[in-house]
Amino acid sequence: MIAIEQDGKLVAATVLGEFTLEDFTEFEEFLIDKDLFDGSYSLLFDLTEMAGFTVDVALEEIKFSRIHGGDFKKIAVVTDSQWVAWSAWLEQLFVSADLRVFANAAEARAWLAETDA
Repeated sequence: MIAIEQDGKLVAATVLGEFTLEDFTEFEEFLIDKDLFDGSYSLLFDLTEMAGFTVDVALEEIKFSRIHGGDFKKIAVVTDSQWVAWSAWLEQLFVSADLRVFANAAEARAWLAETDA
């Protein structure tokens, strides 16, 4: 299950349980419907409650990142999983956004709220 919310220039997605292709498609459609690909929006992925993900999600996420790698300002990933943190680090190869991994959502939100000097 995925919960998606938008607050100004921040889009937050929280994954609960297994992350499925249907969840990822829901996330993609949210961004497409609201036309949020102009480089001024930031993304917050809270994966602390994620139980796992399907292989098709991983493949779709790579495809999405290659297509939209320059379409976001900042991306914060919240996780306590070393595997997810490593895959987020690898994801930096496909995105030009400033991407960071955090242990808790409050720190991630604070970083996303910082304005560039």
